[in-house]
Amino acid sequence: MRRAAVSIPSSIAEGFGRFGNNDYRQFLYISLGSGAELVTQLIISEQLTYLTNKKAANLIDETEQISRMITSLIKNINNNS
Repeated sequence: MRRAAVSIPSSIAEGFGRFGNNDYRQFLYISLGSGAELVTQLIISEQLTYLTNKKAANLIDETEQISRMITSLIKNINNNS
């Protein structure tokens, strides 16, 4: 879970450091994949009772909110290309 969570901002930063919107967009998609991976791991952690239902739900909501922001950024890049 830690690896997936750290991968989200790391991919965004790496993509931003590349040249061109195509590379940046690709790394944003990678960060979305890491977010989906994290949500899956949170669901599994809840089912295995490593996390309470409330804690898992809060973390899932936060991760999904970040994913929506990344999706908006991708749309903005697509509209300005």
